[in-house]
Amino acid sequence: MAKYWQQDIETASRDQIAAWQNERLVKTVQHVYQNVPYYREQMKKKGVLPGDIRSIEDLKKLPFTYKSDLRDTYPYGLFAVPMEEVVCLHASSGTTGKQVVAGYTAHDLEIWGDICARQLVAVGADKSDRVHVSYGYGLFTGGFGLHRGAERLGATAIPVSSGNTARQLTILQDFGSTVLCCTPSYAMYIAESLEEQGVPLSKISLKAGIFGAEPWTEEMRKRLEEKLGIKAYDIYGLTEIMGPGVAYECEAQKGMHVNEDHFIVEVIDPDTGEVLPDDTEGEIVFSCITKEAFPLLRYRTRDIGVITRKPCSCGRTFARMSKPRGRTDDMLIIRGVNVFPSQIETVLIREGHSPNYQIVVDRVNNLDTLEVRVEVTAEIFSDTVTNLTASEKKLSESLKSLLGVHAKVTFCAPGSIERSTGKAVRVIDKRKI
Repeated sequence: MAKYWQQDIETASRDQIAAWQNERLVKTVQHVYQNVPYYREQMKKKGVLPGDIRSIEDLKKLPFTYKSDLRDTYPYGLFAVPMEEVVCLHASSGTTGKQVVAGYTAHDLEIWGDICARQLVAVGADKSDRVHVSYGYGLFTGGFGLHRGAERLGATAIPVSSGNTARQLTILQDFGSTVLCCTPSYAMYIAESLEEQGVPLSKISLKAGIFGAEPWTEEMRKRLEEKLGIKAYDIYGLTEIMGPGVAYECEAQKGMHVNEDHFIVEVIDPDTGEVLPDDTEGEIVFSCITKEAFPLLRYRTRDIGVITRKPCSCGRTFARMSKPRGRTDDMLIIRGVNVFPSQIETVLIREGHSPNYQIVVDRVNNLDTLEVRVEVTAEIFSDTVTNLTASEKKLSESLKSLLGVHAKVTFCAPGSIERSTGKAVRVIDKRKI
């Protein structure tokens, strides 16, 4: 079984990686300056010319790119090639404002296939595997990214897409799917559905899962591995940069390797924009250095994480990024305390509760309130009021111990919190702020 998809690249020396990045950054800056008027204007405002960028050391001279820039230039204002060369379009979900539209040339799609194939090989997949893709297809990048990776690898891609869980279970059993690709919350829903239908693990052939598109915890990983009999791996990507495959986990599961031959990663102070040293937590920033159609420079992801370039036991030399612990724009501030949903999930699973939960934030008499609604088993839900109240109080105390702020806990009946086949809706913020 192969350990790498492109060994010479994935295990290249740090000097070689830097050489690739220097050369490709210079070319990309020239490319966008010549072909993207918006970038040209932004660079001029900052007093930067393409000739000023000679290596990755000069990257900090370039302006940041924000999601608002993409909306301001909607739909094709940041494309760097004529539309005749764009062979595929994808877009974000557009939950706030206009959609973010990403374009791809044929060469861009080849790169996308390669970086997703790297992830598949890293989880132990080869040509004999059947890759069950339950990410959504369509404008969302999730389904097509892993699908292209499976095809590139020569494995069998099964384009199930999301939803219709009963059909998913049938396909898992009948088609012999070996690698499951979906959001972690939907993977948990599949696991729950298998249990409810009495399907033993011996009836399915899964060996690995590639889960991304939403935050999830180590506790969630362990739960999924137990319930599905697999090893669960994280994958990172975003529509603006490429889609899934920007970074991927290896067998060591100690961070996700950034595909540095295609992307330069930085960590910055989210308030000042100052570039931070390795192994320091901050906002993740990416620059595309091989994309032709839609090459963003210094794109601020709003994801909070850590980058390390320390050696990895798998032999890959690419930098590793931590699992994002939250986002600068979905972080909740409750009475001056920073709260991330992933922290709440950690406590719930550690205390033996369901990962099906919802956070409700409100403001009553000018005071922020935090409620955590948690599904419990039918047995617990039918318990006496006294016992339920005591259990809710115990969990509330555990949450306060970690978060530093009081959270009211409300136990809910099994299945009462809406399931999602896409990204789980974890937070309802009713405050007018």
